[in-house]
Amino acid sequence: MRLLVLAIPLTLTACEWFTDFKRQPSIWTWEVVKDTLTPSRGNPQMSVPTTGTAVAGFQVSYGAFPATIDSMAALRNPTPASDSSLANGRKYFQINCAVCHGERAMGDGTATKFGMIGINLTTDLTKARTDGYIFGMIRNGRGLMPPYNRIEEMDRWDVVNYVRALQGVGGKTVAVGPLAPPGVTGDKVPGPTRMGPTEPAPFFNPRSLLKGGQQATVGAASPTPTPQVLPAGAPSDTARHARADSAKAKSASARTRGNR
Repeated sequence: MRLLVLAIPLTLTACEWFTDFKRQPSIWTWEVVKDTLTPSRGNPQMSVPTTGTAVAGFQVSYGAFPATIDSMAALRNPTPASDSSLANGRKYFQINCAVCHGERAMGDGTATKFGMIGINLTTDLTKARTDGYIFGMIRNGRGLMPPYNRIEEMDRWDVVNYVRALQGVGGKTVAVGPLAPPGVTGDKVPGPTRMGPTEPAPFFNPRSLLKGGQQATVGAASPTPTPQVLPAGAPSDTARHARADSAKAKSASARTRGNR
């Protein structure tokens, strides 16, 4: 009976014992943290890749269709077939392509011993393909070939250059075969991604947009922050959004003080 009496208040409260993680504490992108006007993260200025792309997904889809890949045939190869490009292309070719196409791209890879159809890349038909077409095949895949977008775009052009060298196009002689025995890492395997930002996004303090460039925080005097200016190239609406976020944060902070 005592246990029953103790359990009754628990059943009448709003406490959830089994939420299945459906409702959790969360924070919005620009939501202020506690009693400060500092948002939970900095503005995403300059935080997009700066390497660019040969063709964006909204321009040419990632569909594995002949006409889609044909549409990329006119893409220009921006990477010269230098020694460093060929060496990098060899690494990615041996890791991703040689298992089917073979170490010399003659369609005799290890996978052909287990039923995979060997595709020879050194035939006159493939030699006649443009660099953009080969790039598109790596990007989209087609038929038995899956897409290889895990090879980042700048490395993809290196693979194209390496395939050209294996075809004998351009008069370049390249090494073939694995770069190292299995298990060796370091420069023998792909490094970190180069598609993301190489430095953190600079923090833009919205308090600098308030009159006088300062705003008191709850419970303590806030030092006058150094006024910040928008970095060059920032979106024209950044200041407007920052002002709106600052006003919203100021209102939320005032409500918090009123509830105390």
